[in-house]
Amino acid sequence: MDRPKLQVALDFVDLDRAMKVAEAAVAGGADYVEAGTPLIKSEGLDAVRRLRERFPGRTVIADMKTMDAGKIEAESAAKAGANVMTVCGTAAESTIRECVEAGRQYGIEVAVDLLGVADPAALAGRCEEIGVSWLGVHCPIDAQMLGADPLAELRELRGRTHLTLAVAGGLNSETAAAAAEAGADVIIVGGAITKAVDPQQAAAAIREAVDTRHAVASEHFKRTGAEGLREALSAVRTSNVSDGSHRLPCLAGIRPLSTGMFACGPAVTVRTVPGDWAKPVEAIDVAAAGDVIVIDAGGCPPAVWGELASEGAKNKGLAGLVVHGAVRDTADIRALGLPVWTRCVTSHAGDPSGLGEINKPVEIAGQRVCPGDWILADDDGVVVLPKARAVEMANRAADVLEAENRIRQEIREGGTTLAQVVNLLRWEVKGSGDAG
Repeated sequence: MDRPKLQVALDFVDLDRAMKVAEAAVAGGADYVEAGTPLIKSEGLDAVRRLRERFPGRTVIADMKTMDAGKIEAESAAKAGANVMTVCGTAAESTIRECVEAGRQYGIEVAVDLLGVADPAALAGRCEEIGVSWLGVHCPIDAQMLGADPLAELRELRGRTHLTLAVAGGLNSETAAAAAEAGADVIIVGGAITKAVDPQQAAAAIREAVDTRHAVASEHFKRTGAEGLREALSAVRTSNVSDGSHRLPCLAGIRPLSTGMFACGPAVTVRTVPGDWAKPVEAIDVAAAGDVIVIDAGGCPPAVWGELASEGAKNKGLAGLVVHGAVRDTADIRALGLPVWTRCVTSHAGDPSGLGEINKPVEIAGQRVCPGDWILADDDGVVVLPKARAVEMANRAADVLEAENRIRQEIREGGTTLAQVVNLLRWEVKGSGDAG
C-alpha cells in the first residue's frame, strides 16, 4: 500500500444512521467503509449491498466475524458486494480455509480477526500458508475500557508477517499517527468518527494525523488509566456512569444542597451515630486535597456537619461531602461553595462523643462504600465507583457521553426527535408469549 488506509467501522444497528455517517466519513478522507458486526446482525447483508451501491469505487468490508460455515458466509458476503470479509482467528482452521477457498472463487479477500487468539504470531504464520490476505489486530471494546493498549500486538506482529495488518481498538486523531508508525496498513476507526458531532471533520483530522505522522488533538474518544481517572470523571456526569454500568442507581435519597454542584474524588469514609460530629470533623484531617468525605450517620438528624466543619474542609481542598444523615448552616455552606450532598437538613446538632470510626466500609441506601472508592456527584445525585472498577466505569461513561453527543447533533441537524433518530419503535421489546 502506498499509504495506510483509513477504514470507518460503521458499528450501528440502524442502516440509515450508518449511511449518513459513511457519507461524511468518505467526504473527510476515509478510504474503506465497513459494515460493522452490529450492523450486519441488525440489518443483514443489505447493509453491504447499500454500501456497495452508494460507494461503487470503494473497498467495502463485511465484518462477519465468521465462526462456522465459512464457505456460505464468504460467498454471501462476496455476492452482496464486499471486497473483504472477516473470519475469527479462534474459529477452526478448516473454517478459515473454507473462507479463503470461497474467496478465491467469488473474488473476496479474507481478513482473520485476532480477537481472543492466544498466540497471534503463530496463527499469523499459518494464515500466510493458508492464503489469508489480512490480519485484524483488534483490541476489543471491553479491554479498551480497562485501558489496554491497542498497538502493543501490532508492534509485535509487524516484524513477523508480510500480510496486510489492520488495527482497530479505540483509535482517534491522537493515536492514529502512532498506529501508522507502528506499521499498520489499515487503520480502522469506529467511535472517533461515528460518534463525532462532525464525522467529516473527525475523519479529516484522523486522515491528517495518519498522513503527517503527527497527532491531532482530540477532546473525546480517549480512554484513561488510573493516572487520568479524575480528569476522565470530571468530563462525565452521574447519568453517563449509570448508563455505562447497567443502570447503576445513585445513592437513594441523597440530594445536593444547591444546584450546579459537582464533585469527584476518592472516598474517605466515616461511620458515626446521628448527631455525633466528632469523627466527621476528625476525618477532615485524615483526608487529602481532592478527596470526598462520605459519612454514614444513620440517615436522620441531629446534624453531624455544619459551617465550621465546611470552613476546614474548604481550606483542606476537599472535593466534596456526602452525608447519610443531617447537615445544618446550609446558607453558609452554600456561600462557601463546598459541594455537599445530604439526606436531611436541620438546625440542631448533637455532641462530639467520638463514637464511630474513619476509613472503614459503610453502607448507604443498600450500597457499600469503601475507602478509596471513587465518588461522582452532581445535580442528579451521587454514584459510587468501586476502586477496582473505577477506570472501566469511567471509560464506559465516556463512551456513553460520546454516543449521546452524536445523537444530539442528529436531532439538531434533522429538526427531529429522539424517537425518530434512534428508531425507537423498532427497538421496543416485543411480546415473547407465555413461557409457562
